[in-house]
This record gives sequence, C-alpha cells and structure tokens, in this order.
Amino acid sequence: MGCINSKHVARSCNARIRDHSLLISDDDRSSVSSSSRHSSDSLKLQKSNNHYNYNQTFEKLEKIREETEDDKSSVGYVGGSDNIQKTADESLNRRSSGKFSKKFGISIKFGKSSGGEQAAAGWPAWLTAVAGEAIDGWLPLKSENFEKLDKIGQGTYSSVYRARDLRSGKIVALKKVKFDNFNPQSVKFMAREIKILRKLDHPNVMKLEGIITSRLSCSIYLVFEYMEHDLAGLLSSPDVKFTGPQIKCYMTQLLKGIEHCHSRGLIHRDIKSSNILINNEGVLKIADFGLANFYNSRNRQPLTSRVVTLWYRAPELLLGSTNYGTYIDMWSVGCVFAELFVGRPILKGRTEVEQLHKIFKMCGTPTEEYWTKTRHPHAAMFRPQCTYESSLRERCKELPRSVVDLLGELLCVEPEKRASANFALQAEYFYTKPYACDPASMPKYPPNKEMDAKSREASRRLVRSLVSLSIKYIFFHVKK
Repeated sequence: MGCINSKHVARSCNARIRDHSLLISDDDRSSVSSSSRHSSDSLKLQKSNNHYNYNQTFEKLEKIREETEDDKSSVGYVGGSDNIQKTADESLNRRSSGKFSKKFGISIKFGKSSGGEQAAAGWPAWLTAVAGEAIDGWLPLKSENFEKLDKIGQGTYSSVYRARDLRSGKIVALKKVKFDNFNPQSVKFMAREIKILRKLDHPNVMKLEGIITSRLSCSIYLVFEYMEHDLAGLLSSPDVKFTGPQIKCYMTQLLKGIEHCHSRGLIHRDIKSSNILINNEGVLKIADFGLANFYNSRNRQPLTSRVVTLWYRAPELLLGSTNYGTYIDMWSVGCVFAELFVGRPILKGRTEVEQLHKIFKMCGTPTEEYWTKTRHPHAAMFRPQCTYESSLRERCKELPRSVVDLLGELLCVEPEKRASANFALQAEYFYTKPYACDPASMPKYPPNKEMDAKSREASRRLVRSLVSLSIKYIFFHVKK
C-alpha cells in the first residue's frame, strides 16, 4: 500500500538540498477550489553556524535515518486512514523537527502535506504539482495488489473494470480516468472528481475507496465498491419488470442521494440511468461525478451548458444557459422517474433542436414572461413558432395520479418552478399505497450493465439485418 517513515523524509531532504529547490507549491486556480491553496511552508533550510558542507550534511541525515528506522508508520487502505495518517504525521514531526533542527540547524515545519511529502509518499509529480490538495492526507494504492477481471463500462472520459483485491479477495470496480498528464488543466479537471468524491459521504452515493497510481505512473485508477447492475442495463433486460413498490424504493434512494449532493453545494450534471448503480442488496448509488461541479447560489460563476447526456438534458441547457443551478439535476431525475415506468428513455431526440421540440410537445412551451426574463443565448433561434399545451397527463394516463403529479413537478420547463430533491421527497406519491418496499426484498438479477444492453441491441440489429438479407435473397431467386 504505502508507508511513510523517516527514511522517506531524509531522502526528500537530500533531494531538496541537491537541487537547491526547497518548495513545491500548489496553486490550483481551477473552479474546483479557487480559494484553497497550499502554503509554501514545506521545508526551510538554513546553514548552521559551523557551515557544514553538503557531504557532512548527507552523513548526518543518514545517521538520523538509521536512528529513526524503528519509527516507521504503515498506512493501509486510504479510504479509512485518517487517524493512522495523523499518527504517522505526528511521529515524523516529532522526530524530524527535533533531531534535524538540533543537530545541524535545519528548520522544518509540518502543516498540510507539501508536494515533497506527497512525492515521498508515492504520488506522481505531475499530480502533486498541479492538484496536491485533491490527494492531501491519502496514500496511493499499488497496481500489483489488484487483478483486472473484465471491462464493465465505457464512457467519454473513463473506462471501468471489475477487479479483485488480491489481499482481501474482495471484488471492486476500477475506474481508469482519461486525461493528459502533460496538460495542467486536464489534470485539474481529473482531480476535481477526486476532490468532489472525498466531499461526499452518503449510503446512496458511490464512495471513493482509494486511488491506484505511483510516482512513475502516467495513469490513475479510482477504486470503488463493485455494484452488480446499472439502471440502464436492468431496464433493457426483457426479464426485468419493476413493480410499483420497487420503483418507489429506487426513487426514494435516488432523491436522498441527490439531496445530499445538493446540500454539499454540488451539481452532478450527468444524471441518467446508466450512472445509477444498484447492487444485489437492492441499494442504489449515484455514480460518475466526472462532470460534477461546485455551485454557489450567492456567487454564481458562468458554467458550460454542454453537460448532461442529451436525452436527460434540461431545456435551459439546450437554450444555452450558463447561469443554472441544482435544478438541472432535477430535470434529469424526472426523466429517470418516467423511464422506470416506461422501460426506456421518454425523450429520445437525435439533435438538440429535436430534443427541445420533443420537450415542448410533452411539457408545453414556457410563458411569454419566461422568454423575456431569461434571455437564454439560443432562445431566439430555438423558440418554437407555435404554442404547445402540456400533453404529459395524456401520455401518462395509465399511471397513478400521484405519479403524474410528481412527474409534472420534476419535468417543469421553467427551472425556478421545478421541484427540489427535498420537496420531491415530501410528495404525496411516497405516502400513498403501495408503499416503497425494503431494498433487501428486491429480487436478485444476473449482472446487468449498460454495456450488456448495448450488446443485446447490437445482436438484435444483426439478427434483423440477416433476416432482411435472407428475405431479399429468397425473393430475388424466386423472381428469377
């Protein structure tokens, strides 16, 4: 796993003296944490009154390393190592600050982990130099302790694998994040996801258990609990049909997870069925925070509108809004809610214009006041020429009234009128029969992921193509 001890500190000091480079500061001005910076208080070296030369200094350092060899502090799995890390830091502080300063006049200060300390712990320099705060207090895991089994997910910015922890035998999920480690902005973007995941702690949100990398590595794997299914895979399976109590159970968990994210000042920005994971105990967890960002309602910074998968994208984003909040997630939650009943996405546009048109046809066009007040960048271009009334109740007439009422609150075109997660949890739907079932009572399904769904769809298309070709071949020969 990793071990911090006085040997690492001594070597770190040696390297600093040789290079005459005493500081590695972290000045991360990204949107993830514009106000949080490491102070450059890592190690300050001063020559002693006796003017030791470098060779004598190295000898002293090596002697202290031998004396402090017994003070090694091992740190295990990073997910729960805060107390152990604190003990290790205190031990290093006590040994180093005392003996180093007394023996040859070196002043050492320990605060937050500096770039040098993080490098000594095994983190790569390209990460510590740009985004050291994202990994502060953690140690990297070793790749040789994990065995990849198979690929279970593929996204724009990542690939996900099922793997085995060789020490415990536990099955985990490894997410390989795609980024350019030579590009500081790309590294900051990747590190933002780590920082966000460390900020979250809820039963219905995926928890980051560790990070696999090394000082010489150019890649990073995020370690998560393994979940057998994602919602897209289950919904596409012909053998799975959710009951009313099961849907209510999943929606309760989804809204509680979303509420936790929003209460921490975070917008997920990519809620969709394939990013909602479910295990064989019926527990639902929100995953993939690669597009998530911090949000401050008092001090809004312009955000990109190019977020959220098209079928789940809120109308204000399609109109080019860069001044949005948590309510874009609530639109996506409404789309997932309807999908649980229908079994497929309800708004499947091929382009942004078609997607917006489908939304207006189902949910109705906004009022004149909305168009005047919002001034969205693409409003003039995409504003429909005719006015539509909402057809949501007509399309969902077979569903209970309480379901349609909640859908209407979530799929509201005007974002300020859209239900929050907390408000949605108080809806009549959750307090009427049939009540939500216990997660533990959920049936156990064979593993189902979005990749499985795509494979099944590809097989169906192949069969249809072969049948079509066979018919054409037979017709051609009969005619001939």
